[in-house]
Amino acid sequence: MDSQKSQPQKSSSCRRKKNEEATFIEDLKDHIDEFIHASMDEHKTCFQKTINKMFGLSKAVAEKNANAANGVESSLPLQTTLQD
Repeated sequence: MDSQKSQPQKSSSCRRKKNEEATFIEDLKDHIDEFIHASMDEHKTCFQKTINKMFGLSKAVAEKNANAANGVESSLPLQTTLQD
């Protein structure tokens, strides 16, 4: 619990890249370190945000598809040719 007090509070408990110039391996190490040292509440909050975001995106896609289905559809006439 003392480690939580020594760390500065983050505005979001979900993962953000600390250094834009970090290599992939450095970023991965930071990510693993954050994951291991995060409290259960931080994990829970991040999980809930992720789930809500996923459902929000799926709802937006469904609404977009519904609006597209209600729009004007165009079709080309079927042309057939017979060869002798």
